[in-house]
Amino acid sequence: MPSIPTPIALRQARQHLLESGQCPGGLVHERLTRSWSRSMAAGLVPTGRVLAPEPASSGSLRQALSASHALLAHSRPIMEYVFDQVRHSQSVVVLADPRGMLVHTLGDPLFADKAARVALACGASWHEEDRGTNAIGTALVEGSAVQIHGSEHFLERNSFLTCAASPILSATGDLLGILDISGDHRSGQAHGHTLGLVSTAARMIENRLLVATCQRNLRLHLHTQPEGIGSVAEGIVVVSEDGWIVGANRVALTQLGLQTGDIGATLLERVLDVRLDDLLTRHQRRSSQTHMLRLHSGATLFAQLQADAATWPTRRASSAAHLQPAQPAGDALAQIDTGDARWRAAADKVRRVVGKPIAVLIQGECGVGKEVFARALHASGPRHAAPFVAINCGAIPESLIEAELFGYVGGAFTGARKEGSLGRLREAHGGTLFLDEIGDMPLPMQTRLLRVLQERSVTPVGSGTAVPVDFALVCATHCQLLEAAAQGRFRQDLYYRINGLTVQLPALRERSDFAALAQRLLHDLHPERALQLAPDLYARLAGYAWPGNLRQVASVLRTACAMLGDEEDTLDWGHMPDDLIAALSLPLNNAVAAPCPAGPVPAQSATLNLQELSHAAIQQALQSTRGNVTQAARQLGISRQTIYRKLEGSAARQPRSV
Repeated sequence: MPSIPTPIALRQARQHLLESGQCPGGLVHERLTRSWSRSMAAGLVPTGRVLAPEPASSGSLRQALSASHALLAHSRPIMEYVFDQVRHSQSVVVLADPRGMLVHTLGDPLFADKAARVALACGASWHEEDRGTNAIGTALVEGSAVQIHGSEHFLERNSFLTCAASPILSATGDLLGILDISGDHRSGQAHGHTLGLVSTAARMIENRLLVATCQRNLRLHLHTQPEGIGSVAEGIVVVSEDGWIVGANRVALTQLGLQTGDIGATLLERVLDVRLDDLLTRHQRRSSQTHMLRLHSGATLFAQLQADAATWPTRRASSAAHLQPAQPAGDALAQIDTGDARWRAAADKVRRVVGKPIAVLIQGECGVGKEVFARALHASGPRHAAPFVAINCGAIPESLIEAELFGYVGGAFTGARKEGSLGRLREAHGGTLFLDEIGDMPLPMQTRLLRVLQERSVTPVGSGTAVPVDFALVCATHCQLLEAAAQGRFRQDLYYRINGLTVQLPALRERSDFAALAQRLLHDLHPERALQLAPDLYARLAGYAWPGNLRQVASVLRTACAMLGDEEDTLDWGHMPDDLIAALSLPLNNAVAAPCPAGPVPAQSATLNLQELSHAAIQQALQSTRGNVTQAARQLGISRQTIYRKLEGSAARQPRSV
């Protein structure tokens, strides 16, 4: 809180303001200078007659009270508590609406007459434009807690007051009203802690309003210490059914490193290292439990969930449907949905913006299917009949990327075609432009792309004429673009231009639909054959981390299918390459394998070592080829010498009879 200026400094600053229209720097706080300047601009004169409007009529006051019904209901108990703290200090506790009209007061009878003389009563407006610098009006304009003492008031007739006021904000950061404590500074009862008292009371009101108005949402109550949950110092986050942060109090915004503008545009998973479904599972097991959560910054918070019992169990039950195959909905996104809850949540989000002028950014590890997802998004929207143009920004040589993207006129450079080139951006006109690995785009091209997105026109290389373009923009990346922007490797303004809606596709090891995915891949590879995986092999594949994600598993299954005999319909160890057999022989990772679709997993399969697995694969290949070593080697993708060497090594390890 800024220190109170001395009476001499106040007189000098006021005199200078009246004479020159400006306050000299250093005499009073900048916030007071701004407020005095606004008061003068409103036509107010410090010593002149007050031109403030008369208190509102009874009809207007009733209308204001009705509009502030919820605010009043939750403020009155807090105001009564605050008044008990200042009861004998010749003070009044005041509640104003967002326009500065007073809608409720609790006052000391000894102070009532003085307050009435300056219209500190219900129905009066204490906006700066009407009353000049004062705690209510200035807090309203500045949007923060303010204390105005004595001659800091712009109007001299209010200089006997000392006032402290704090805004009351909604869960989305909207101004709901102002809470104020005003008293006579000449009584000697004013205290510096009054601003802290009124700020704390305002936050108590905010928390009560947030809980009351968001009962059907999931609420996360946060604090750095478990004992702080439930106190006025706790942070409260409101989360939507699909995991978006849709409300928060000021403490929570500070805890999570967010701004008011981030509300409604930030997923809970972006700031906390936890999934919403995991939180709900914990809540169902023990609703009163306090959880320790970690921010992506590394800091730790303790959290307790509050959920409406009538709403969230049904949501949880519906999310459990991730084990069910997707319903045959009409769009392309549904056709590639194999049941994972996180993947389906991403698809549900993009469905809301398809066909709207909102860029989509798809994030995820290499191989998770970002382009497949983007093509399905395009096919699910109104532009499905127009071109889908995919560009891998990391695969085009830097020397060619400008001509490749923006096109060129004939003869623009050595080697250019006579007829010129449209360029990929113009080829996407009317359809969808997909920029894969956009984080690898060179900085100069980022600047040109930003101009295209802003102006919606392309200037080909060698031409001075801009050509209008219209396309839906979908980008993808495996890297953290915000980190790249902070390091100067990616333009921050371009990041915010392409980040209309960000969705994160889960890695294969994080998905719960491995069985359905594998079955779909097998069907796509051989739609005419009913192929399946052997139970013990499936158990290992389902528990494998798959560093290459969908791209890797598709490649493995494609190779395995090529090694199948004409009469075989079950993929087994003998169809797997050696490197994968070695990887699968390691202990299962901590992830829970998907349920096996073909019976229980043999207990001994979890303990097989590398040599045993290799030997088993060779024996099965030899059996399927009736002992033909050449064909077995071809099936396994290894040489005949490797088979002989492994068989000899296996025989040498057998115990000798005595």
